[in-house]
Amino acid sequence: MPEQHLIINTDIRIPMDAIRFFYVRSSGPGGQNVNKVSSKAVLRWNPEKSLSESVVLRFRTLFPRCWTNDGEIVITSQRTRDALKNKTDCLEKLCKMLQQAAKEPKLRIPTRPTKNSIRKRLENKAINSQKKQKRRKINLQDNF
Repeated sequence: MPEQHLIINTDIRIPMDAIRFFYVRSSGPGGQNVNKVSSKAVLRWNPEKSLSESVVLRFRTLFPRCWTNDGEIVITSQRTRDALKNKTDCLEKLCKMLQQAAKEPKLRIPTRPTKNSIRKRLENKAINSQKKQKRRKINLQDNF
C-alpha cells in the first residue's frame, strides 16, 4: 500500500504516519453524551524532520502557542460531535498554517517621501497651527 501524504504545496509533503492523533473528552456541544464520548481531536506532529529551517522559524513566529517544549506542534479541534470531522478539521488547520508559514515575506524597500508630499504636510501643519492660534483667548493687558 502506498504511503499517504498530506500535501501542502508543491514543495511540502508530510507523511501521514508522522502525524499522531489522540481523542479526548470534548467541552463542546453534546449534552450528557459529552461525558461518555471522546470526540475532541488532538493532532501532534514534529515538523523538524519534514520542513526546512526557514519554514519552521516562520511557523514558530506566526503560531507560538501551537508549540510544545519538546518541539512538537499541537492542534486541537472540538467544533463538532464527530471525532472524524474534528480530525479533518485539525488537518485543515495544519494545512492553512503551513501554507501561511511557507510564504516567504516580501522584503520591504524603504522609500523616501516625495517633495510634494512633504510640502503638503508642512502646509497642513501651518493651517492647523493657525486654526489653534485663533482659538486662544485674547489677553487685553498685553496689547497696552
